[in-house]
Amino acid sequence: MADGYSVPLTDIIKEFNLQVAHAASDLDAIRITVPDMSRPGLQLAGYFDHFEPMRLQVMGNVEISYLAKLGRVERAITFDRLFSYKIPALVIARNSPPDSECLAMAKKHNVTVLQSKEATSSVLSGIITYMNSAMAPRITRHGVLMEIYGEGILLTGESGIGKSEAAVELLKRGHRLIADDAVEIKRISGKALVGTAPELIRNYIELRGIGIVNVAKLFGMGAVKEENKIDLVVDIVPWNTHQVYDRLGLEDQYMDILGVKVPMYTIPITPGRNLAVILEVAAMNNRQRRMGYNSAMEFTEQINRRFDQNAGR
Repeated sequence: MADGYSVPLTDIIKEFNLQVAHAASDLDAIRITVPDMSRPGLQLAGYFDHFEPMRLQVMGNVEISYLAKLGRVERAITFDRLFSYKIPALVIARNSPPDSECLAMAKKHNVTVLQSKEATSSVLSGIITYMNSAMAPRITRHGVLMEIYGEGILLTGESGIGKSEAAVELLKRGHRLIADDAVEIKRISGKALVGTAPELIRNYIELRGIGIVNVAKLFGMGAVKEENKIDLVVDIVPWNTHQVYDRLGLEDQYMDILGVKVPMYTIPITPGRNLAVILEVAAMNNRQRRMGYNSAMEFTEQINRRFDQNAGR
């Protein structure tokens, strides 16, 4: 279940082009709080133990053919019982029209009845995917999100460290901007995060001394992307001569975001370092690691074999 998020039923109707066969008086106020749907097969047969009335209910050919075998009085009783639980809405798939008993009981209990032209499985999978994304837990982080060689790289670091300047250099090299300054992060599964920009600042980037730049108009629409999975966090820090840095890359670092452990690099910078090139290498190296190849481990194994060979002489 989503952590305190909900989706207006009117948004789902608009997104999936659903037809309203009967609108409840409170249609505009109905919000879906459970990112799941149910087919009320057992409920139509009278079994309501463990019934979840907060879910959207969808009927397909199986439910419709079952109801068709019932008499009008039985159908009315069946819908009366189902709608008495005040479900958010009933969606009828395959463009099947609701029968008169369904509409009569919907009016009695003030329940919305919707129609979809799609197959039942398409209605279920499409709406559930949409609701899971819309109700996903989320936070906003200060940083820059770029797509570099297909990898979603979240740049973090103190204000003024050079994140936006590095992003502009990456844009010139053919990579894409997702968000600058503020990154909205959603957890779409137990292991995946997706980042996007707040709508107000989408496609814009701030460069100190120049001001606000519209990336889509300056670099073209191919330079921006609405959202991207976050594969790697790169924390940019000022170089500190008293700090010991991992020079081999053997120490795995992670940042916990919404309960998901994301691989992280800490990159110290000094004037003259080509940060854009370093970020490109970081993206490619992270992809290699996800595919099972670790150059740092390979290098260490080669050194250890050489030492073993020398020791055996």
